[in-house]
Amino acid sequence: MAEVDNGRTAKVEPLRKARPCPECRRPSQREHYPFCSERCRNLDLSRWLKGAYAIPVVEDESKAEGEDRD
Repeated sequence: MAEVDNGRTAKVEPLRKARPCPECRRPSQREHYPFCSERCRNLDLSRWLKGAYAIPVVEDESKAEGEDRD
């Protein structure tokens, strides 16, 4: 990408390093970072909203059995 300043062309560095889209592995686009398109961004959002992504939780056995009484 180039920017014109007083008749001269200056090189503009990207804000973030390009990386593969987490959905389809195509190069990411600046407008949709880290995705390549609005479609891939919406697919990821849909998975979050449906609960497909979850962080596993391991409960402490003593608390699960009620042994945390003092």
